[in-house]
Amino acid sequence: MTSESDNRAPETPTANPYARTRASGDFTVVEAVGEIDLATAGFLGEHLDAATASPGPDVLVDLRQVEFFDCSGLRVLCRADTRARERGGRLRLVCDAPRLHRLLRASGLWRRFPPLPGIPDESPDIDDEG
Repeated sequence: MTSESDNRAPETPTANPYARTRASGDFTVVEAVGEIDLATAGFLGEHLDAATASPGPDVLVDLRQVEFFDCSGLRVLCRADTRARERGGRLRLVCDAPRLHRLLRASGLWRRFPPLPGIPDESPDIDDEG
């Protein structure tokens, strides 16, 4: 038996110095900012928990503004990815920094999180007629 509160969309957490959430087309974009480590990963986790709470979530985690990212951040990403998959959705990373690519490879998570270079459909349109 499910309660009425189980069927409501989760409330998006308030933006904080380390994470914020926004909609972009069919995606929920969670932007991480600054240093994501043991002290700050929970702030990112709050946003990822909310983004993966509904059925069929399609979440992009934008790491392009991250200055430092350690195993605490990887743990939060793995938990959110598992949760998204359990709900019939997916979680993908947007990341263009070589140091984060090295971290994903060294941790064995490159195949689980092959990074996208940017957010789909957010690049400016090019006029082919001119």
